[in-house]
Amino acid sequence: MRRNSRAAPRRGAAGGNRLVGVETPSPPNPPPQAGEGSLPLPRAGEGQGGGGSALPPEFALIARHFRPLAGPGGLDLGDDAALLDPPPGRTLVLAADAMIAGVHFLPDDPPETIGRKLLRVNLSDLAAMGAVPLGYLMTTAFPPGLDEAWIAAFAAGLAADQQEFGLTVLGGDTVSTPGPMALSLTILGHVAPGGALRRAGARPGDEVWVSGTVGDGALGLRALRGGVADDAAGHLASRYRLPQPRLALGQALAGLARAAMDVSDGLVQDLGHLCRAAAPGPCGAFIEAAAVPLSPAARAALAAEPALLATALTGGDDYELLFAAAPEDAGSVQARAEAVGMAVTRIGRFVPGEPVVRAIGGDGEPLALHTGGWSHF
Repeated sequence: MRRNSRAAPRRGAAGGNRLVGVETPSPPNPPPQAGEGSLPLPRAGEGQGGGGSALPPEFALIARHFRPLAGPGGLDLGDDAALLDPPPGRTLVLAADAMIAGVHFLPDDPPETIGRKLLRVNLSDLAAMGAVPLGYLMTTAFPPGLDEAWIAAFAAGLAADQQEFGLTVLGGDTVSTPGPMALSLTILGHVAPGGALRRAGARPGDEVWVSGTVGDGALGLRALRGGVADDAAGHLASRYRLPQPRLALGQALAGLARAAMDVSDGLVQDLGHLCRAAAPGPCGAFIEAAAVPLSPAARAALAAEPALLATALTGGDDYELLFAAAPEDAGSVQARAEAVGMAVTRIGRFVPGEPVVRAIGGDGEPLALHTGGWSHF
């Protein structure tokens, strides 16, 4: 799935398991920590000496910042590939997402939050499938001249979330690029055989549910750009920079939700995906705008500028779970959500007809939304 933070307006290395390819001068010993100065990353082709007992610069960089993130299957990032034994009797789940500077994160976003967001948007894909995290592969393309303190903080953010969510890096690649910074992560998880949540399966008459609150991410991006009058507490900006993957809820909904996905490209647009994948064929849906759960910060922003409701419904970057459930299962949905400490809200219904999503306003009339959500193309 696409994970899009929309920082832009709408509109070779050796060895596969080694995170390799960035050429950087040999560091002092001990290496610098985040905020203690920097070592510039030289241009491609510089600092590639192979003789002597010291690690080549790119491998020294990996050893300092990425090797501590590796688990047993990563083999200390010293081999050409990782070794992984899936849990017995489980089905592997794989997903991948990339983030590009100026598109998915702002240039001045803290590097530790960029690392954490990269991991979390991928974890959100696992949550949407009801999967348990297992590990990940990561490719980083850093521009020449990047401070090593930035890389240290980026890795520290990954380390914090690895501990929080229970997974480790298995391998990947690290290269230099003359273009904008590019970060890509492939995540692995596991589910019981046949137990994955899927987008396909909603039926006319099913209810539309969503977890948490909607609109904070898109409004947070606007706040960081000065487009929201009041986010003094930083709630909206924090939700943009650090989404919360709903892993426990996704696992709790297995066998109960008829269809599910995470909201990354906008509530209205992503609900359209569930409509097109419905059984036995496509159907429509409506949501009641007044029922869509909003945080106090988002409500304050909309009170000051009501037109921001469209941004909340279509802007994306929510990473909440959007799912379908039969009306008779409403009590079970609430009970399972409460058991994992997650709020869920019924916001609409799937209906017969074309795969069109309507957002209904307080007057009972459809809202005029100029777009359903984000698209790269």
